[in-house]
Amino acid sequence: MKTVFIICIIIVIIVLLLSLLTTRKAYQYKHTVDPIKKPVNNQETQEKEQEKPTQNQ
Repeated sequence: MKTVFIICIIIVIIVLLLSLLTTRKAYQYKHTVDPIKKPVNNQETQEKEQEKPTQNQ
């Protein structure tokens, strides 16, 4: 019974250490944001403007 208890404690400690290491590494990760693409030609701009609802009421 004593050996089973010791093995369980060791497993709990290993899982705790692995979760702490994983969380620490996740917080160190640097996220980046892709830049917004601008329309290439005037036709794309006109199409987007036509999709917008007008508020002249």
